[in-house]
Amino acid sequence: MPEWSRDNGQGPFEIHIGASSPMTVRAATSEDIEGVIALEAAAFASDGLSRRAIRRFIAAPHKPVLVARRAHGLAGYALIALRSGGRTCRIYSLAVDLGYVRRGVGRELVHACERYARAHGREALRLEVRYDNAPAIALYRGLGYAEYDGVSQCYSDGAEALRLEKKLPAR
Repeated sequence: MPEWSRDNGQGPFEIHIGASSPMTVRAATSEDIEGVIALEAAAFASDGLSRRAIRRFIAAPHKPVLVARRAHGLAGYALIALRSGGRTCRIYSLAVDLGYVRRGVGRELVHACERYARAHGREALRLEVRYDNAPAIALYRGLGYAEYDGVSQCYSDGAEALRLEKKLPAR
């Protein structure tokens, strides 16, 4: 069972998963910038975030970048968009290192984003996923996400994205 701590001095969440293959999910720090940039570049041929944007997000006081760390470096990251006064939160970007695909890293990052959204008083978590990314769509649907507003053309190559949402019951 994952063990959560609320604030470890590095951000809002830290989770330790598994003894045989330990992974920590926590708020990113300035030491994670290069790893997040590398994950972003490997995952997204276009539509990626700039180095400047990643630095700005990591430095933000509300800690919107979460990283999944294993012994040998970053296994994945998620960026959460949090608008002041909003009722929803949005997973803006999520990437998993190819060496850790289908090992639960994406699932744990999504769970961490849900906890982040709840901790910030949000009622739902939203995301957009490229229409042809079947593994990601299966993951999100398996975690209870459903279409809420059809599709949009949000990629630079004109590809459509599904808009998915999960209601987050108050705990």
